[in-house]
Amino acid sequence: MNDQTVMKPYVIGLDLGGTNSVFGIVDARGDIKATTAIKTGSYEKVEEYVDACVDVLQVIIDQVGGIEKIKAMGIGAPNGNFYNGTIEFAPNLPWAHDGVVPLAKMFSERLNGIPVALTNDANAAAIGEMVYGVARGMKNFIVITLGTGVGSGIVVNGQLLYGHDGFAGELGHVTMVRGEEGRMCGCGRKGCLECYCSATGVARTARELLSKTERPSLLRELDPEKITSLDVSIAAGKGDELAKEIYDFTGHMLGEACADFAAFSSPEAFIFFGGMVKAGELIMKPIREAYNEHVLKIFKNKAQFLVSGLDGASAAVLGASAIGWEIQ
Repeated sequence: MNDQTVMKPYVIGLDLGGTNSVFGIVDARGDIKATTAIKTGSYEKVEEYVDACVDVLQVIIDQVGGIEKIKAMGIGAPNGNFYNGTIEFAPNLPWAHDGVVPLAKMFSERLNGIPVALTNDANAAAIGEMVYGVARGMKNFIVITLGTGVGSGIVVNGQLLYGHDGFAGELGHVTMVRGEEGRMCGCGRKGCLECYCSATGVARTARELLSKTERPSLLRELDPEKITSLDVSIAAGKGDELAKEIYDFTGHMLGEACADFAAFSSPEAFIFFGGMVKAGELIMKPIREAYNEHVLKIFKNKAQFLVSGLDGASAAVLGASAIGWEIQ
């Protein structure tokens, strides 16, 4: 522990989601000392959003001894650009969907000039795994986040891969189904991995199967339009064959995608994070099977398939805070 860490023992982590913005003040061991949150979507202008954030942040900053105890701030956000500290054309943020917002600079100016770094949420998860999680000691791995969408953070030779413009690693938008059959994705393209292997994709697969077959299923007791991936997981856990088939389809597509991803970065591990991972072997088993079936022989049996060891409630905040520790 260096003198700077002793003098300034904390960083702020912000998990900026489309619904909630969750803050944590974190020490170098990954212990969250204080938390607070606001509703992201309650603000039409970014200036109003930052004002509200600073107001609630001040309370927990005071709890740990004031701003002079804070080394830096890290932000994990949708469409975050690490190089520029900006959020760019984020569709789910009312104050950022039409342009570029210099959010890191705005927070730094309001927080006594502390350094602030920002990246997308999946990259934050990858850094969090490297600093606090199952990827400690690894230098080549891919984190895949399975939530409303499919995100990814790619670490190569111990460094997060950003690309020339800060947006490298959009593995959720590789095309898995080509042609007119491909599902329409929110990005405007068809057949993206995210359309099939996200929580929303699982629910969509369920609705499609229920409409195409008369097979019995616990899912038929639910309103088709309200089915969630959790409903599918619960049904599969009770032995529902149709629900298990949905997870088998989803896992096999993810495994095929991972087999392709191995070809460009040769990771020592794929680490899965998000609510869908709670399905356990229902999804992890077909991922491994499809990967081993489709991966190039030179990569076979080399990669581990791991589930994030970070506590789900705090993982995103820890990931964001880890960016703060990286600031020199």
